[in-house]
Amino acid sequence: MVRKTRKVFEKGHKRKFLVVVDETPECDIALEFAASRAEHTKGGALALLFVIQPGEFQHWLGVEEIAREEGTNKARAVFRLFGRKLKALGHDNLEPEQIIREGSIAEEIVALIEEDEDIAILVLGASKDPSGPGPLVASLAAGKVAGSFPIPITIVPGDLSTDDIKALA
Repeated sequence: MVRKTRKVFEKGHKRKFLVVVDETPECDIALEFAASRAEHTKGGALALLFVIQPGEFQHWLGVEEIAREEGTNKARAVFRLFGRKLKALGHDNLEPEQIIREGSIAEEIVALIEEDEDIAILVLGASKDPSGPGPLVASLAAGKVAGSFPIPITIVPGDLSTDDIKALA
């Protein structure tokens, strides 16, 4: 993979913290940490990515279109939910970029990072579940792509409190 130079420190660019949003508990902790870091970073911004996973009925065009529309509606609902969470956490001035993609989560994350040179850090939340940190953390941070990932990955422990996060950000 040919690695592009990130543009985050050039004039007119922002340093974006990317959070993959879904309905898992670990996503909340990643959002809180990334929002705090974005606010404490000069030129910091927050980008939220929702990935619609391809359905099993892709050969039926009507079903695929309905599934895509349902996925887009779900993404918008998740963005509204996380917007309320940001306000409840006191991040009223932060207007996150909302990105909806369709495909494999890992592939879409890498593609987005390659396309947007302002994305500087991927923030993931680790699950508190004793069975492991969660599928996204396992596949990206501990999987075979970890050593060649295009940007740093910050993994936020799932049991950090809001006060812990404020102290670290």
